[in-house]
Amino acid sequence: MRGPRRDCGIYTDRWGWQPHAWRQNGLTTYPWRTAPTGLITRRQMRTAGLAPNRAEPVAQIITRRNGRRGYLYDPTELAPKRTASPAQLAALDKALAARRWCPDCRQDAGYCIPTSLGRCIDCEYPQTDEPADRSALAES
Repeated sequence: MRGPRRDCGIYTDRWGWQPHAWRQNGLTTYPWRTAPTGLITRRQMRTAGLAPNRAEPVAQIITRRNGRRGYLYDPTELAPKRTASPAQLAALDKALAARRWCPDCRQDAGYCIPTSLGRCIDCEYPQTDEPADRSALAES
């Protein structure tokens, strides 16, 4: 027999008898869509405006296809997300403005300059006055 035995279930102090659950890596583990109601994932936590605040996951869910896991948290142990101060927001705006500044043409590009280029697209790939169609050159 491979893997944990899943057909017997376990008893948990928090939720009582869980017929589909098993213990894995110290956490109560549920198959996809069988976790008890009231637990939330990290994505649900963020959309609700909550943060872990050093809270540990109380359970996990595992998908059937590729075995990916998602940790489940108890919402009563979570805290509201912190908000940035005006000074932090000003520093962020200044840092993002510096990323838009092209060192070659010394202008605001209007977008964050790719680090692979190190300068704006117009400086990296300058427009030439040559016509794109070479047949137009041959005719004249």
